Amino acid sequence: MFAVIMSGGKQHRVTEGERLRLERLDAGLGDEVVFDQVLMVGGEDGVQVGQPLLAGGRVTAEVVAQGRGKKIRVIKFKRRKGYMRRQGHRQAYTEVRVTGIDVASAA
Repeated sequence: MFAVIMSGGKQHRVTEGERLRLERLDAGLGDEVVFDQVLMVGGEDGVQVGQPLLAGGRVTAEVVAQGRGKKIRVIKFKRRKGYMRRQGHRQAYTEVRVTGIDVASAA
């Protein structure tokens, strides 16, 4: 069974037991997180698509890690003008393990 959820303005296709890196969530290590913005659920009995969200759909996950990604370097440069700006960025993330996918039978 799989589901398509929305988190941090992005859509993610998840299955049970999968580990996933998301935009930073305010949750501690070991906390349970519930995603109620479920767009689609599919499995052996077919596919259910929400319009835009699936009523009664929810995905539960456990927070495994909090961290920051690799550093990227941003450089602005104009040749022959003596202009160069350097900036670095590290994106914060939350790593979760999907523990359950639930769909209301009425949906």
